[in-house]
Amino acid sequence: MKPVAELKILAIIIGVFILCVYLPVEWLKSSGRVEAALWEALYLVRWYAQEHVILCLIPAFFIAGAVAVFISQAAVMKYLGPKSNKVTAYGVASVSGTLLAVCSCTILPLFAGIYRMGAGLGPACAFLYSGPAVNILAIVLTGAVLGPQMGIARAIGAIVFAVVIGLLMQFIFRKDDEQRIDAAAMPDAEVSRPLWQNALYFSSMVGILVFANWGSSGESNGIWATIYSSKWYLTSFFSIMLAVILVLWFGVDKLKMLIAAAAVMIAALIWPEDPLVPFVVGVIGLSLLTTLDRSETDELRDWSANSWDFAKKIMPLLFFGVLIAGALLGRPGNEGLIPSSWIAGLVGGNSLWANLFASVVGAFMYFATLTEVPILQGLIGSGMGNGPALALLLAGPALSLPNMLVINSVMGIKKTATFVTLVVIMATISGLIYGHLFP
Repeated sequence: MKPVAELKILAIIIGVFILCVYLPVEWLKSSGRVEAALWEALYLVRWYAQEHVILCLIPAFFIAGAVAVFISQAAVMKYLGPKSNKVTAYGVASVSGTLLAVCSCTILPLFAGIYRMGAGLGPACAFLYSGPAVNILAIVLTGAVLGPQMGIARAIGAIVFAVVIGLLMQFIFRKDDEQRIDAAAMPDAEVSRPLWQNALYFSSMVGILVFANWGSSGESNGIWATIYSSKWYLTSFFSIMLAVILVLWFGVDKLKMLIAAAAVMIAALIWPEDPLVPFVVGVIGLSLLTTLDRSETDELRDWSANSWDFAKKIMPLLFFGVLIAGALLGRPGNEGLIPSSWIAGLVGGNSLWANLFASVVGAFMYFATLTEVPILQGLIGSGMGNGPALALLLAGPALSLPNMLVINSVMGIKKTATFVTLVVIMATISGLIYGHLFP
């Protein structure tokens, strides 16, 4: 075994030993915090399974599988490769979040898909950060609840972060990335359909992902409230669009598609108050149509196989990550092993420590889309400074412990640690500057 690997093992053993020596068993027992942390871990897993797996992750897995099958490596290399036009590559990657209202875990299959297809490390990391961070609804909600200054700072900071972090990752690991791209190089596959057809195909799936997960802005009027009240109609429109595309351009049998569509409509009529039921029926129908496809080409079966490959590799890591995050930090409004009073007491003012601590806690804690805003509202009310608040906003939605575990499985521990460190450092610096300008 290599000396570096041996040192890593030794460091882990020493760290675990020190933790065991100073483990506050008496305090944990007297406060009942271990039992509470266990329940919080289970509650968070249940909440995540109910709210995010079906509506967020499953559509994301289908999109990631489609990227692997229907987007040529040449196209990825042209727009996101290490030798692509930097303005185009980082411009596209850094504003992707305005189209994808997703959390730090939902972005993972999409990131893994483009990375494995040959996207440069820099643009891929810019996409990974911006997907959850540049969420237009979350930015608008931030401005409405925490003030326009915070909303504008979050928007500008997130876009700048995506570009800078991407550029730094590309520079730091430029040799490794060149070797990866060279090793993955292969002849471009024959184009089976024009670009505009693929664009509409992906637009239909992105539309389903975005509108099925569209959250309430808390307002009763305005464009965001209108979209929220119409989210399932919009989701249905993009679902019908996808069904028509699969029949016309992918050769899905019309009768089978009609049967699947009828099952969805029947489910919607039987459970009109629970849109999740017809959504699940639609997912099952799509899975069967693609898995059992008997067309001359293997496109649909390859799509199904790649989607399943992403799911079986990512889901277990997310499960354990959410379980650990729930035990340590609990759910919004509930405590895990780490008391929320400790956190609130450590992020007052605008010191370097307060901003660094907010960045680190935000990086490891899991935030579902939009939940970071009410959490911060409560922390600010408890004395949290403006600088640490922005630092948490810039580090939190884009990272989480489950997110880190999956990133590590995609690009390795060295690149993952560097990516997380860059996010934490830049969030800390941004918090210091913002806290100084707007104390």
